[in-house]
Amino acid sequence: MESAAEPRARRLFGGSARALGDLTANPFRADRDRIVGSPFFARLGGVTQVISPVGSGLLVHNRLTHSLKVAQVARAVAERLSADERWRDLLDKLGGCDPDVVEAAALAHDLGHPPFGHLGERVLDRLARQRLGLSDGFEGNAQSYRIVTSTEIRGAATTGLDLTAAVRAAMLKYPWTRLDHPDPHPRTMDPPPRGATPPPDDPESGSSKFGAYRTELDDLRQARAPFAGRIPDWQQTVEASVMDTADDIAYAIHDVEDFYRVGVLQQGSVSAELMAWQRESGQLRAITDAALATAARRPGAAIERLRRQLHRKDAWIADDDAFAAAVEHVREELVDGLLAMPFDGSIEAEQYVARFSARWSTRFVEAITVTEQPSVRSGHVLLGCAQWHEVQVLKFVHHRFVLARPDLALHQRGQARLLGTLVEALWEWLLDPEEESRLPRRLHDLVELAEAELHPRTPDRIGRARGRAIVDFVAQLTDGQAVAMLDALSGRSGALWTDAFVL
Repeated sequence: MESAAEPRARRLFGGSARALGDLTANPFRADRDRIVGSPFFARLGGVTQVISPVGSGLLVHNRLTHSLKVAQVARAVAERLSADERWRDLLDKLGGCDPDVVEAAALAHDLGHPPFGHLGERVLDRLARQRLGLSDGFEGNAQSYRIVTSTEIRGAATTGLDLTAAVRAAMLKYPWTRLDHPDPHPRTMDPPPRGATPPPDDPESGSSKFGAYRTELDDLRQARAPFAGRIPDWQQTVEASVMDTADDIAYAIHDVEDFYRVGVLQQGSVSAELMAWQRESGQLRAITDAALATAARRPGAAIERLRRQLHRKDAWIADDDAFAAAVEHVREELVDGLLAMPFDGSIEAEQYVARFSARWSTRFVEAITVTEQPSVRSGHVLLGCAQWHEVQVLKFVHHRFVLARPDLALHQRGQARLLGTLVEALWEWLLDPEEESRLPRRLHDLVELAEAELHPRTPDRIGRARGRAIVDFVAQLTDGQAVAMLDALSGRSGALWTDAFVL
């Protein structure tokens, strides 16, 4: 007969190499310690969140500080939900909501992000598919999963970080592969889950977001096995849903924080956009989509496009009254509040920022609920309607007044070219038979790992293994290491020894 501890053991360990003996210890805290102790976690301090930390001279969030804040918010949410009697039975039915699992997954969720943030992700995906012949391409979430299961080595006996099944499942924001798991694939659903839609410029390439490459598919199945029959194959676990929601909250708040500090967010421009929409929302709503597109520079037009986009993509929650209230609340807190006092680096200014962040964090965490039957576009854990709209408006401010800036675009085009040149240079190096013995040891190891993962009859097995190894290698660099490596390969560096090869 199965003991009471055995179902818990399967959830904890799954296919892990750990012994199932002592269940009194907390394996999830051990997972957290393994993640924090990994060099992949340390490297996140040198990886772009929005602005590259290399040479910026700015105190802005990087992927490490972002991950720490996501973990902080995620743990607060999980502790609140797990202590609330309203949700206890439902959470147990869905598979549990352990604060240690959620925190560990949040700390690990960005391990696979490459140099230069989301720009680097897009560039590596294009190069992987079009230049290196890898149908799975590159995806930051899938790369994070690959790191904890394959490419990070913990001693001779294990591959990956040997994390519990629960933590690995909680990392899977998008619990599907790019093209073929589960079957039917989520991208064929109507509507598809968030992230499952193919990119508009390449509809045959599969989902734009996915949680694992095919090489890690067996591990994904193993991690998700304890949740079979509790939630659909394409749906996040509760713990993954908490982590995903916390990621959204942290992103919405601290990016606004960053660009207020560095003077990029200006009260006048943000105020003009929000207040113009409030004054003229009736007129703007009457304009056709085509006419609205031609009025792109008209104040209020951009946020009207956001309102329409929310109705198209998220009709399950989009609400005009809630949207209008969110615009007003953000205007009060941001335009009349934070941006009304230019940041001058003083203690008073820092306290002002801290109070702004604390108010928003508390408001969002306290508005989170659990639902047994979520929309296809949502998870089991979700923000209240009002707060969901506020997150969308805060993210709009960031996209409209930071990401759309021409000076940032100029900087990012240079970074994209750098990554493309670096991938080409490494490919040429790998193809040079006289240089094989002098390859960076890490790159050589990654080629062997990728080759071992492929079936012996895979067409162009060596070429594909080399391509995946290059992608793994470049994705493991910091922004500074990527720049230094290209300088060395281009003969521009005056330094013989560099940390660009060391990880």
